[in-house]
This record gives sequence, C-alpha cells and structure tokens, in this order.
Amino acid sequence: MERLGTGIGWRPEIADAVERLPGVDWVEAVAENLCPGHLPDSLLRLRARGTRVIPHGVSLGLGGADRPDEGRLADLAATAEALGSPLVTEHIAFVRAGGPLTASPRLEAGHLLPVPRTWDALDVLCENVRIAQDRLPVPLALENIAALVNWPDEDMTEGQFLAELVERTGVRLLIDVANLHTNHVNRGEDPSAALDELPVEAIAYVHVAGGVEKDGVWHDTHAHPVPRPVLDILSDLRSRTDPPGVLLERDDNFPSLEDLAGELTGIRTALAAPRRLVPEHRAPGPPGGGRAEAPARLRPARATDGGPDGDGPSAGGPECTPVPAPASAPARARTHVALAQASLLSALVAGAPAPAGFDAARLRVQSRALAGKRADVVAKVAPELPEILGPGYRAAFLAYAASRPMASGYRRDALDFAEHLLATGRPGDDAARGHLTHWWQDRAAPRPPRRTTRFVRAARAALLRK
Repeated sequence: MERLGTGIGWRPEIADAVERLPGVDWVEAVAENLCPGHLPDSLLRLRARGTRVIPHGVSLGLGGADRPDEGRLADLAATAEALGSPLVTEHIAFVRAGGPLTASPRLEAGHLLPVPRTWDALDVLCENVRIAQDRLPVPLALENIAALVNWPDEDMTEGQFLAELVERTGVRLLIDVANLHTNHVNRGEDPSAALDELPVEAIAYVHVAGGVEKDGVWHDTHAHPVPRPVLDILSDLRSRTDPPGVLLERDDNFPSLEDLAGELTGIRTALAAPRRLVPEHRAPGPPGGGRAEAPARLRPARATDGGPDGDGPSAGGPECTPVPAPASAPARARTHVALAQASLLSALVAGAPAPAGFDAARLRVQSRALAGKRADVVAKVAPELPEILGPGYRAAFLAYAASRPMASGYRRDALDFAEHLLATGRPGDDAARGHLTHWWQDRAAPRPPRRTTRFVRAARAALLRK
C-alpha cells in the first residue's frame, strides 16, 4: 500500500492556508467540485511541488440499488487522471432511491445514508463496486459512514460487513474514525470491536474529523475541533496497524491557520502510540459473536441461494452453510434493496410514514438534519437567494422543502425553490420579487442570456431597488 503520510482536506475556503501549512504530505478534494480541464490554481501549485491530490467522491451511491451511473464514473475517472492520483475514494452509502426499480419518483437525499448490513445489500454493493473498479484507472477505496438511524434485522456488524466486502471485491478501505465515534454515540456500536473485525491490511488511509453532540445525538459536522474520543480511536487503530495515511477533514466554520496546524499536531501525537501485535485477520463469524475458525465465508442458508421463489428461510433452518459469493447480484436482491431504501428515503424527505422496525423519533431527527443541510447547501451554491430573501430565506426554504423532495441535485433545487416562490407570488416586496425573477431567468433559460440582455436586466433590477 502506498505511503501517503499526513494530509488535510483541500477546500476553496482554506486553499491558501493549506498551501502554507507545514508538514502536509497530501490533500484530498471533493471530486464533484472539480473540473478536470480547469483545476483550481491552488491544486496545480500543490501538484507542482509534489503534493499528491486524491479525489473523494460523494455522489456515486455505490450502496444504492441501481448500478453506478456511467457518466458519474467517467467524471471520477477523468478527475483522477487529470490529478495524477494514486487512488480514488467514495462511500459505502446510498444517496438516492426510487425510479424504475420501484416504479416511483426518483428521490435525492443530498446526504450519505447507511446501507443495511444484510446479505442482499452486500450482494448489490459488491456488484456495484466491481463495476466501478472496472471503469476507474486507479484503485478504489471505500469509506464507512456516520449514521443516525439503525436498519432493523441486520445480518452483520459493520466490521463483519466491511470484511466480507473486502474479501469479495479486493476493494481498499478508507476508515473514518470520527464516523466510528458517531456510530458509537448514535447506535451504541463499540469502535474497538469494529476495529477487531476489520481487515486492517486493506486500509488505504484514515479520516479524522470533529462534530458536536446535541440532545444525545452526535452530529458529524466537520465544522468543530477533533474531540479526544476520536483521537483515542485513532490511537487504538494505530496500535493495530500503521495506516498508510491520515487526513484531517474540515468542511465549515474554518479555523485559523494556527488552529489547523494544532489539529494536525494532535493527529500526529495520536499516531505516536506504539503498535501492538494482533492475530492475523480471519473471516468474520455470525453476528452473534465470535469468529469463524475456518477462512471460508459463512452465511445463513436461504431459499434465495438455491430455491426458485427467493423468499423466506430454507427448510434447512438457521444453521450457517458455506457458500460461494455470487458472481452478480440477483435481480431479486436489487428489487428488495430498492424497495427498502425508497421506503426509508420517502419517510425522511417526503413525509411518508416510518417503515416498520425503524425508530420514528430518530427518523424525525434525521429528517430535520437533512432539511437543514439542504437549506445550507442551496445557500452556498446560490448565495444570491439568501441575499434577495434576507432573514426569511431559511424559513421559506424549509417550508418549501417539507413538501417538495429534491430530485436532481442542489443547483436544480435552488432553481425549483425560486420558481416555487415566484409561482406563489413571493416575495411580497416588488423589488425583491423582480430581482428574484431576473436571477431565475438568467439561470433557467435554455441558454445563457446574451451580454446585452444581462445589462438590460441588471439596469431594470437597479431601478426596481430604487
């Protein structure tokens, strides 16, 4: 595994600071924010002096029921080639649901949502990973995510799920120790037990980030200092293996150069923990505890492994039977995963009832968090909207979002929000409504308006403001 060293997430807001930070061996940039033919000058300067840049994808949704989108894969591949990256990374998550597999409207989460740790979901994920690996020019590593909700009736722990994924596909892992802490607080999962079950030899690098606890729920904000429990998990991981790279993530509420340097120093200190000898990793056993004595995978015998109907347990009972990993995910598995994910996402963003087995109160917390993030991101991609609407922006957007799920990304969401306001006669102020109208027209027309048209609209807006 290639050595990376200590890195930091590159963001436009801290680009200058990243270039001046001492001891930064590499950086990671959000792939969807980069255009391969027009890379930011800061990244070009970093590359010129030998700093490696790794693209970090957030929109593939490899844990979703659909096969990966060919266009998104092509974009990620082109970004990796333009940056000369040694690998690319993504998440074990789903980010959209609905569509042809469920004969329902397509829904976008705008967020990374957890994949159920079931054999069906694993079959689908493994096939999606193989498709991605075939399309990418460099190795792929996948990140464990933070979650607020538990799926009912899961077959595996997170460590077991990841170990099985690695064994089947050979994919590398990006282990986020902050997400292990989040899942400890929110879902009662033991970080040390998860590390015990991980194939640590598959780790490509590690993420470290901060968050905040509110009303007993840990929010993985990437906008707060790294807390001691996260650094303790990093030390625990270091005691088991020497990770090839460790990276500090920060996405908002950016601190000073000195504070960023201090956080990197804290990470290096946590990595100074001595490594202890651990037994060679072996395949995980049943979820109830213990490890399999043999390296063969064990999974519960099911009718779907050989029966015609694909439903219910086999007559053989609950005992475990060694079976080979399927070459591809069966259509039944994709449909089953699609229906489950669409049901959950509909409850989170479209006001549908909570699916059976889920904690309804926890789903409401997640739903509010998704709506708040949606409002914040739209304000970033379209900063003119909060400027036009003033203090009423957030309340207006949340009211809009409550009945209109996102269907096609944040930029389209911003246009749809503006169109909704105009269609309902808002904002009430004539000048603000005129300004919003011109903003929407400039961006929603089939082609960008000509320079003369822009000048006329700007002049008209200026007159309305008077």
